[in-house]
Formats: sequence, structure tokens, C-alpha cells
Amino acid sequence: MMDERWVFYDKTTPKIVAEGVVRRVLAYGKDVMCVENTFRKGAVGSLHHHPHTQITYVVSGVFEFEIDGEKKVVRAGDTMLKTDGVEHGCVCLEDGVLLDIFSPMREDFVE
Repeated sequence: MMDERWVFYDKTTPKIVAEGVVRRVLAYGKDVMCVENTFRKGAVGSLHHHPHTQITYVVSGVFEFEIDGEKKVVRAGDTMLKTDGVEHGCVCLEDGVLLDIFSPMREDFVE
């Protein structure tokens, strides 16, 4: 729920958003949102864009990301900035977890 001070992982709801991809909405307020995405090898985060600035932190795994037509392989500890409207997506090369921070929050993730 919005503006919850404490968000315990075991109380979050996993949502399958694509084959091999599970999303968990973590803490959020109207101006910022934290989301965990767990990927299985071969899973795809389809190319898309949205009116939010997004920072992605690679918690684990290996991914090939495409941002604004440029592709790079990223690993645990790497981060990416995707400004609003920039097309981006990824392919999971090794099981992993991505942590996304959005500003403002993604209303479509909690509807």
C-alpha cells in the first residue's frame, strides 16, 4: 500500500508479468516506487517506454539490456538510468533479480 513505512517481503504479492518474470511491488509513495523483478534465464522484458524515470540495479544474474537502441551486458552491481520516454528492455542470460526505482511511482503496477 502507498506510504507504508514498513514493507515486509513475505507480505508482498508476487505477480507473474511475463513468462519467467515475477514482479513484487515493495515500498512506494506518490513520488517514488521500489520494485523487485525476478527473472529466469531466457525470460524477456519486452521493449517498452513509459513517462517515468527509472533506475535499475542488478542484484544478481546477467542480462542483456537495450536502452535507446544501445545494447550492453550487465551483471550484479551494475546500474542503468532510463529517463522518461526512452525505449528499453532486456533478456535474462543467467537467472537474476533486478531492483527498479521509479519516479514518480507506477500507478499501473498497483491498480
